[in-house]
Formats: sequence, structure tokens, C-alpha cells
Amino acid sequence: MILMVGDDLTALITGASSGMGRDMARYLASKGYDLILAARREDRLLELKDELKNVNVKIVPIDLSKAENCFKLYDEVKDDNVEFLINNAGFGAYGKFNEVPLDKELELIDTNIKALHILTKLFIKDMIRRDKGYILNVGSAAGFLAGPTFSSYYASKNYVVRLTEAIHEEMRRDKINVKVSVLCPGPVNTEFNKVADVSFAVGGLPSEYVAKYAIDKTLKGKMVITPGKLMKLAKLGEHFLSEKRLTRMSYDMQMRRKS
Repeated sequence: MILMVGDDLTALITGASSGMGRDMARYLASKGYDLILAARREDRLLELKDELKNVNVKIVPIDLSKAENCFKLYDEVKDDNVEFLINNAGFGAYGKFNEVPLDKELELIDTNIKALHILTKLFIKDMIRRDKGYILNVGSAAGFLAGPTFSSYYASKNYVVRLTEAIHEEMRRDKINVKVSVLCPGPVNTEFNKVADVSFAVGGLPSEYVAKYAIDKTLKGKMVITPGKLMKLAKLGEHFLSEKRLTRMSYDMQMRRKS
């Protein structure tokens, strides 16, 4: 069942202050969803709220790399009947494993994995009780590979992909009307590069396109969402190459994207 506009729909988006999170907010607002927008940068959230005047918008400035803040966010909005959760908060850390500062990697794990895990766990229980809802976890094409010189980020997205696939199948087997999807794009034109200190080896897809594509596919119940023909071909090609070969190719690709 696809929820229709007019059902008092509410969506929660983390990492909503820029990039795909911001574009997902704009698209869901155009579909009539009320929004709860969470991110660290309050000024960006206020700008977005001021832009989206056709729906109700609640902003929650918060740092989700701290586990206690994930529980705080849930407690703050649990009575708003969130029917669409988008776990978009995340970042990358470029560099060889022995060179990247450990505190930066731990913050990455807390944001990319722990926060996503906690929020998915908390909100899916409410959705199961209501027997309706959607969860979109923002992964990456990196979730299908190992990533030399980007190892922690790739590993975190592998976690996101496999966790989502498992939950999706549990919902299907139990005939629960909660759709759980993972978005696995290749390069997307956002602020991600600046934060990770890398540049793409190939041109990125427009953030607006990926945001719309991901939401539309989630509403249709698709498990793994891979926008763009290039990523679909790349995922297909993985079946014909060894893990060793894929890892070597991944290393070469990462070395070309370094700023």
C-alpha cells in the first residue's frame, strides 16, 4: 500500500540541512508530507523551514553522532506518528587506515552506523504496531565493495546495506506492511566531497534527481535502490569479478578521486 497525500503524513529526515537530505525534504513537502528535519546546523534548518511554507515543519538541531541524542530525538517526536523515516546523516573520511585519526573514524561509525541503527530500531517498532510506514536508509554504491584509502566509510555503508536487506526480508516474510529500503547511489553532487576531502573520478548525478528517485522507489517497496545506469551496470559486473580484483579496482578508483 502506498500512502496518499491527505493522510496527515509525517516524515523525519536526518542530515536534512544540505545535499540529498535537503532535496528529499523539498520533494516530500511537494507531496504533502509534514516534516521533521534533524541536523547539526540550525541556521541551515531554519533556512529550509522558511522555504517550505506549504507544510508543517519542525526542526531539531542535534548531533546524532552521540547515541544519547538519538534517543532524545525519538522521545521528542515519537508522538508525531512518523510514517517515513529517512536516515541520511553521514560522512566520509579519506585516507589510508593507519593514517586517518581514530577519533574521526569513531565519529564516522557513530554517525553512519550507530545512529542509523538506533533510529531504525526505535521507529520500526512503532511502524510495525501501526502496520504501515517507510524507512529509507541512505547507503552508497560503496556498500557493495571494500574501499582501500576510504576503508571506514565503505565498511559503514556495507553495514547499512546488509542491515537494510535483512530487515526488508523480515518484514516481507512476516507480511508486515512496513517497507525498508536502502539507497545506493554512485557519485552525487553534494557537499560530501568537501567534507571527505575527495573529488569524483566520474561526474556525479544531480542531488535533486537522486532524492526524487529514491523516495519514489521506496514508496513502491524496492529493497535496493541504485539510481543511474552506470551504477546498475557496475553492480551487475560485480558478479563476474573476484573480491581481490574488485578491491584492487576500488583502490585505483579511490586514488583517482583524491583532491
